[in-house]
Amino acid sequence: MKKSFILVMACATFMACNQSNQPNVLNGIMIEKQGVFSSGGRVTAPIPGEYDPTQNWLDNDRKGTTTHVDHANTFYQIPADGQGLPMVFLHGYGQTRTGWQATPDGREGWSDIFLKKGHPVFLVDQPRRGAAGATEEIVNNPGDVAGTRFKVGEQAWYTHFRIGRVAPERYDGSQFPEGEEAQRQFFCQMTPNTGNYDETVFGKALSAVLKDVKAMTGKKSIYVTHSQGGRVGWATDTDNMAAIVAIEPGFGPQLGSDTYQKFVEAKVPILFLFGDYIENGPEDIQSTGFWRMVMQQCREFAAQYNADGGNATVVHLPDVGITGNSHFMFQEMNNDEIADIVSNWLQENVHE
Repeated sequence: MKKSFILVMACATFMACNQSNQPNVLNGIMIEKQGVFSSGGRVTAPIPGEYDPTQNWLDNDRKGTTTHVDHANTFYQIPADGQGLPMVFLHGYGQTRTGWQATPDGREGWSDIFLKKGHPVFLVDQPRRGAAGATEEIVNNPGDVAGTRFKVGEQAWYTHFRIGRVAPERYDGSQFPEGEEAQRQFFCQMTPNTGNYDETVFGKALSAVLKDVKAMTGKKSIYVTHSQGGRVGWATDTDNMAAIVAIEPGFGPQLGSDTYQKFVEAKVPILFLFGDYIENGPEDIQSTGFWRMVMQQCREFAAQYNADGGNATVVHLPDVGITGNSHFMFQEMNNDEIADIVSNWLQENVHE
């Protein structure tokens, strides 16, 4: 197979490189194969009536037409001679795969970093999410109710994600990139759902993604989830999981639940990662208590999971001497150091 040499850069560069039949030598990352595919989802029932090909898109009633919906969309890259397990990355609330591809200040994202470590990377947009979907007034398809107002709140997310008390200030010792442009790039990552949040639907779609990755690579996946994506991670089938790396998830599976039992039976190794400003966060901000509660629940989950024969580790970064990280540790100035923690844990705990 002819191999292309491609620099992992912005998505526009990816696609431009992918269209070329000529080898590209950029930044020393050799990509054997890359592309985009969709997984899971369903086809809607036809709108009542007979489709009129003479009117086609001019028929606002769309009679007789169907639509593919609720599938996940995945951009992937497979490095040349890479021996690592594939890594499937799922974003959190208001995010897309963009957050794994680069940092707000333009440094390498985790997709690049783990490609260099020899892992094929698969970057997922969950169903009902797209990278540039934010607008103040949401205009729906013909026949739907239009004029839904997007719920704004960048300042609230900035506080809740523990970057700083009020934007643009950052907490003392923060690892979040400094400067107006970095903050603008971060805020531009936020985008709304185009439909209701549904963990069952999303879990089915991500189960299909892991199944497709297994068919493509012949290997189970390391499933990297973040925040709300952690909840979708628990709703995903374990058949094609080699491990889960859950970055500050919205809780772990409830002890004794069917979901908990599913992971115990599959013996999926699990790594939880938590950043700073939790145990030492401002007492008057409600989010401080929320993150303490989440971290404690994950610690309790890990203790019981290990007692039941599983393998779970909770890493609170300040406890291992790494300070200043927010909810978005994989985009911050020391994201390579945190990637090394993940890589070392994988080498010690995950085997094909």
